Parts: sequence; C-alpha cells; structure tokens
Amino acid sequence: MNSTYGGYIFIPILFWASVGAILYAYFGYPLLIAVLARLFPRKDRYATSAPPQVTLLIAAYNEEPVIEDKIRNSLASDYPREKLQVLVVTDGSSDSTPELVRGFAGDGVKLLHDPKRGGKMAAINRALPQADGEIIVFSDANNHYRPDAISKLVAPFSDPGVGAVSGAKMIEGQDANLGASEGLYWKYESFIKKQESRLVSCTSASGEILAIRKSAYRRPPDNVINDDFYMAMQVIRQGYRLVYAPEAISYERVSPTARDEIIRRTRINAGRYQAIAMAGQIVPFNRPVLVWQIISHKFLRPLVPFFMIGAAVFNLLAVAFPPRAGSLLALSRPYSVILLALQVLFYALAWIGANSPSKGKQGKLMKLLYLPTFLTNSNFAALQGLVKFLRGGNVHIWERVQRG
Repeated sequence: MNSTYGGYIFIPILFWASVGAILYAYFGYPLLIAVLARLFPRKDRYATSAPPQVTLLIAAYNEEPVIEDKIRNSLASDYPREKLQVLVVTDGSSDSTPELVRGFAGDGVKLLHDPKRGGKMAAINRALPQADGEIIVFSDANNHYRPDAISKLVAPFSDPGVGAVSGAKMIEGQDANLGASEGLYWKYESFIKKQESRLVSCTSASGEILAIRKSAYRRPPDNVINDDFYMAMQVIRQGYRLVYAPEAISYERVSPTARDEIIRRTRINAGRYQAIAMAGQIVPFNRPVLVWQIISHKFLRPLVPFFMIGAAVFNLLAVAFPPRAGSLLALSRPYSVILLALQVLFYALAWIGANSPSKGKQGKLMKLLYLPTFLTNSNFAALQGLVKFLRGGNVHIWERVQRG
C-alpha cells in the first residue's frame, strides 16, 4: 500500500486525523455529551431555603464609562438587599473609576482601591477577606444582570454537593455580523454546559456571572490568566460540582470591531495554554469522566488551528502526490481536489466576511456567511495566544478592551 503514494501513506492518515480532530472538537464532543446526558441524567431538585448572605464582587480597571451603570444595575437586583453586599475593587485604575464608586457609599457599596496595579487576580485575592457573603458572585464592570440573576444563580447552593454555579452569558447588539456570530457561539456554549451539568458537572464558567462557596474558594496564583476556569477547577477538585444555571442571565455588548475581539480572545487563549501547562494543578485526575470533559471541551479547542493548518497542508500534498488507487479515504483525485476547493471556499468566505460592512441592515444570510470569519479569527487568536503565552511577561495583567 505504501506504493500507492510512493511512500507517502502518512498523507491521508494525517489529513483525516486533522479533520477528525476538528469535527470532534466542534461537533463530536457536544453530540456525545448530549447523548450521555440523556441516557444518564442527574435529577437535581434544589430545596427552597432561606437566602444565604451573598457578596457581589466586581473587579473594575479603568471602567469610568460603565461603572455607574453597573452599580445601579447591581442595586436593582431583586435579591434581598440586607443579604447582598456589593464590593468593588478598582486596583490600578488611573481614571475616575474609584471616585465614581465612592459616590455610592450611601447605598452600601464598598470600595477597595490600591493605586498599584497587580492584575485582576491579585485584586480579587486582596478583596476576598473583605467579603461578608458565604456565597461570592464574581462579576465584571461591563456586563448587566437581569434583576433575578443573583437569585437564580444562588438557588442551586441549597444542594451541599454544589460548590460553584455558572450563569448564562448573552450578547447584546446582534444587529452586526460580529454580534450575531458571537451570540450564536454563546448559545452553542450554553447547550454544551447544559449537557455537562445534567451528566456530572460543567467544565467551564462565565467569569462575569460565576458564584462560588467562600469555603470552597482556593486562592489562585496572581499570575493566572483565566481566573474563572482556575477557580472553577479548584472547586471541582475538592469533590464539589460546578452546575449551570441558564436562567441566571448576564448581558454583555460585543466588541466594536473584529480586531478588538481578536485582542480579547488572544488573551483568553493564552490562558488556555497556561491551563494546559498547569494541568497537574487543575485537572481532577480522580474523576475520569470529568478528565475526558476537560480535555474535550477546554484543552482541545486551542489546538484546533494546528489541525486546520494540518488539514490544508496534507490536502495540498495529496493533490501534489496523488495515489494511483482511487478512493475518498486515500484522497485520490478528484476527491483531493474537491476537498481542497472546499477549504479554499471556506477561507474565501472568511475573507469576504472580514471585508464586508459589519453593521447596518443586513439579511440573515450575510450574518450566517460571517461565521467562517468568526471561526477563522477565533483560531487565529488561538495562535496569537500561544505566542503570547510562550513569550511570558505580564500576560495576567489585563488590558481593558472596549465592548459595544
């Protein structure tokens, strides 16, 4: 059989392995977890109990344009006011964010500010001893909660086996191509989280609406990039579950441009590579189902761009060195040419999407055609994230990216 490719039998094997890895990451794992969740569902019944003391912890860095709206939104929560502490930490902010927060002192909002900038995780770790709640809700400054979000987020803690709860992230401003694509992506992520939560436990959390038992909180290193994932995994390693509460909804605006979104995702992907490197501190190796979930859902995703590159390179090699035996699996002609044409079409649509108007009155078809752009940009950000992670430096010190 080696003579089929003149010694290049590895070409179709590596091509189909690359394609299979991409399909598994995006479609295979969600399908498998959905089937397993349907066959072996958990029957969660959360008891009605007295609302626990909650601290809403908002980490804000130079959030002058949005911080007042965020605090007003927090104070409009339907959670019992006497049971809710609003704590805002503004470490490193050089604008008027601390002064604006201080203006809400009469409403019971507590400010913590240190002029020194040490990164988001350092600010959170410094603020935690000042938190009065038995449940800590972590939030950002640029998202808004529904009035019942905190109540819905806290309800699962009536089960003592629940250590953390992730709410749902929804994207506002889906009139633009980028907003529509990111909104669709978060619906896709929401579907996966629902299935994971029904089966055993979620493996990811939305950092802007994440609740953790204070007693289960384990202080991450200050240099952790994706703090939400690290904190959630530490809860799981203690034997608790991380569950998904889709009714607890947080709204956030999309990045104003695709470039801003790439910058944001580059940092997230740097954090994913860091998490892979820290697997020994993160992965609950004594829970094999969760290990499979984490590898499939979290660790495989940042590797997808390498599989995309592999699929393109080995497809080109199959066209250049066609086998004599004809079959799709062997990548003989015309199959190799057709597959290469489909890849070229995908990247051509990505280029068209990147160079078409991102806003305005556009039909659903145009927004759908933007999906190749969104996927290509996301995986390009994964490559940039790897470079950022390998270079090191103060990657954990976040830069504010405009949203909406």
